[in-house]
Amino acid sequence: MVHGNRDELIGHLVEAVGSVMVAHPTRVAIDGPPASGKTTLADELAVVLRERGRDVIRATIDDFLFPRAQRYARGEYSAEGCYYDTHDNEALNRVLLDPLGPCGDRRFQPAVYDHTADAVLFLPVTTAPANAVLVFDGVFLLRPELIARWDLRIFVSTALEKTVERAVIRQRPVSTQVDIERRWRERYIPSQQLYFATARPTQHADIVVHNDEPQQPVWETVRRGDPLFEALAGGGPTRRIPGP
Repeated sequence: MVHGNRDELIGHLVEAVGSVMVAHPTRVAIDGPPASGKTTLADELAVVLRERGRDVIRATIDDFLFPRAQRYARGEYSAEGCYYDTHDNEALNRVLLDPLGPCGDRRFQPAVYDHTADAVLFLPVTTAPANAVLVFDGVFLLRPELIARWDLRIFVSTALEKTVERAVIRQRPVSTQVDIERRWRERYIPSQQLYFATARPTQHADIVVHNDEPQQPVWETVRRGDPLFEALAGGGPTRRIPGP
């Protein structure tokens, strides 16, 4: 494990992105529980990549939701509903991940759902440069339906109890502490436990960021012996990571 500050972590992730040698846009997943800090990390990474001259497509799983009635068909606090019924992974693959992949034409849409209107969103198709980077954050990104689509997999790990504390602070202006804690303890945390039991995401991650203390992060390379990440550690050449 490596202990460092925030700038050092972002620098390491930028280096990891740059070490992925593919002939299509680099698709980066930033996975993790709600309130783990993955969205903030993705935003910071995107800023630095742009400063380094990369074209960045910034997108999120929150723009690939099913309509509310479908998401809550099993009940508002159902963990199974959260995991199985919330995200339109087929659409995510069809309009974003596959077009940016090795057999794609790079013509993509970054979103299919308008959360405010609870309605399907129709955005114009855009063509990505071949050397673009997709920085995509969200929950459940390393599940079987998506795992092969990513060229770099980052998992942001935070103690689940700490995510409750963060959620209360973040959402207190729009909800009560009782409602926030109930949603976390009955829906979000059990759905993460289901995800870990069925998909084992940290076993598929390339880099795990321990983000209990965001300004003093700890990170580790999971795939020891992989030439790409040995290169990041200072030994051996980089390699081309194959897509699906």
